[in-house]
Amino acid sequence: MKKTWTVARKDLLILLRDKGSLFWVVGFPLLMGLLLGAIFSGTGRPMTGMQVAAVDEDQTEFSKTFLARLDSLTAVTITTTSRDSAFQLVRTGKRAACVILRKGFGETGGVFGDSAMIEIGIDPARQTEAGYLQGMLAQTAFALLQERYFSSQGIKRELHQLMQDSHAWGGLDSTQKGFATGFLSNLAAFMESTEPDTAASAGTGKTKELMPIAVTAVTDDRARPRSGFEIFFPAALLWALIGAAATFGVSLVKERTAGTFLRLRIAPIQRAHILAGKGLACFITCLSVCALLLLIGHVILGVRVADFGIIVLAMAASSLSFVGIMMFISVLGKSEEAVAGAAWGILLVCSMIGGGMVPSIFMPGWMRAIGSISPVKWGILSFEGGIWRNFTLAEMMLPVGVLLSIGVVGYTVGVIILTRADR
Repeated sequence: MKKTWTVARKDLLILLRDKGSLFWVVGFPLLMGLLLGAIFSGTGRPMTGMQVAAVDEDQTEFSKTFLARLDSLTAVTITTTSRDSAFQLVRTGKRAACVILRKGFGETGGVFGDSAMIEIGIDPARQTEAGYLQGMLAQTAFALLQERYFSSQGIKRELHQLMQDSHAWGGLDSTQKGFATGFLSNLAAFMESTEPDTAASAGTGKTKELMPIAVTAVTDDRARPRSGFEIFFPAALLWALIGAAATFGVSLVKERTAGTFLRLRIAPIQRAHILAGKGLACFITCLSVCALLLLIGHVILGVRVADFGIIVLAMAASSLSFVGIMMFISVLGKSEEAVAGAAWGILLVCSMIGGGMVPSIFMPGWMRAIGSISPVKWGILSFEGGIWRNFTLAEMMLPVGVLLSIGVVGYTVGVIILTRADR
């Protein structure tokens, strides 16, 4: 262990003396967090394809038609599930919001009545999308109501149902019943002679205000971001890990080309100690930078830590993941230029598809899907779990498991390739 620590201490001292590398490990991530947090603290975000979980507690023809019509909109993608599952999907960031059609929705159309027949569960980080979703819900509901009650076809359907409803005529004698049914029959015939859907052009007015919708936060008041800095600071932490991985990956190939690695090999020290020392130095750097940035974010920017144990777990898992990535990128070329180019190329793509550069809400659906292969996505999610999502230990197992798997695979592949090249 002493030999491993000696190698790690050497790498840490080199990093501290290299002001350029130190900027990419500490300064640039902090700058990204400051800029993104400031930009998005008071600015709304545009909509592109919201992922929404839907719960149909009404189970009527109208409610099913409503969800189908909502799913047909290009701005929304619906996934039907249960109430508990819907809230869980939103709370863990897998869906932007959930829509719950309560019992009785089909009778009121979601519009009439004193109580709200539609409930929205929102991701606290996506308040703007929740408001936009309410508008789409109101638009869809009123479009269906126009077809149901105000179009010629809808009115004729309601008239025929009324004529066939024996309960509606229970208090009438035969003369009165004949007069009423004759009137309705003549009215239905009149509707057949009119142009279709002329009444459907009736103005909806302020549909959103007329439609009562209950908005429910899927987390308590403590587990939600209080500012743009809390939303985007996890991305800044991932940029720090990216900088550390790239810096140590390049330093390893630099030692190989400069002969330092060879001198270490002929010294009374094993290859395992050298590689372990390099990995330990990278791990300590990742942990230290994350802790430093979190301290700055907490003291200066008001970034909270909802659960200290969860944030430590997120820091450890993310750091180990990027230690493995560091070892892998260090063997992608034989020169510093080749490794540096390959490292930043791969890591920038991972950041781009994983939400480190552009929030996932801006991305098309196919990009959000392939983003699952990026360690940046899982690192951001794990940090969010400790900062404001208030993840439980069980909920942390998925992002932590993915991060550790990436780290183990990357480190193993890198060591194997480096060992073969050193023979």
